[in-house]
Amino acid sequence: MTIQLRHHTRLPAEVRQDLLDVYADVRAPLLHLANYRVEAFAERLDRHAGEPGFELVLGYDGDVPVGYAYGNTVEAGDRYWKRMTEPLPDGYTDTPVLVIKEIGVRTPWRGTGTALRIHDELLAGRSEDRVTLLVNPLAGDGKVQAVYRSWGYQAINTQQPSPESPHLIAMVRDRCRRWIG
Repeated sequence: MTIQLRHHTRLPAEVRQDLLDVYADVRAPLLHLANYRVEAFAERLDRHAGEPGFELVLGYDGDVPVGYAYGNTVEAGDRYWKRMTEPLPDGYTDTPVLVIKEIGVRTPWRGTGTALRIHDELLAGRSEDRVTLLVNPLAGDGKVQAVYRSWGYQAINTQQPSPESPHLIAMVRDRCRRWIG
């Protein structure tokens, strides 16, 4: 199985549809929840695609889209930081960071290293010193958060991005540091 990784800084219709198809498959058990509906994701995706520093890495096995990760650059005054439950230390948000908004891999490609390859490819060309993401602590009965810890992320705070969203753990790591723990 050879996964080809494709970068996008725009979202043409065919790329958007491939991403929506993968999302629908990855999130199938949750699609009955308002925040996880494909339409809700599509609205967020369209908004994110227009924000500074948008980048998407989409993985393909042949012609089949199998996984993705995308994110944006956020600055000090971004609403991402304002939604944190607890105040952050002075100066913590002074430098731009990459916020990974979504990562997803279809079931047949899970456990193959595809998610980490897509993640690392997204980070490879970025200029930000740190990267952050949000994770539902209940996802995979805590296994998803454990995977992020093994990739070097540490929990720093919590937030609820929208009233429909569950409470999420904010995790951060140095972009260039690879830590296995």
